[in-house]
Amino acid sequence: MAKLEQSYESVIIVSTKVGEEGTKALVEKFTKLITDHSKADSVTVDEWGKRRLAYPINYEHEGYYVKFDFTSGPDFPAELDRIYKITEGVIRSLIVAL
Repeated sequence: MAKLEQSYESVIIVSTKVGEEGTKALVEKFTKLITDHSKADSVTVDEWGKRRLAYPINYEHEGYYVKFDFTSGPDFPAELDRIYKITEGVIRSLIVAL
């Protein structure tokens, strides 16, 4: 029996301490990771850019926001969340099933 695919939305906040090159590298890394585990035509990346945080996180007041929309099997979001948590430069992340 095939696993059912579901639509997900994920938002990450990248630390501004990693710089422009580091931010670009992280966005490319996660775009490739999500594309590899999803239907390629179902991945949408929306870079919101640098924004002020509602409250300081690790003494930082700004972060670079990126939103991913994708379709995948039910096991991938947990793995993606694990990778977000261990990645240097990601200060917050959220994955929501749509």
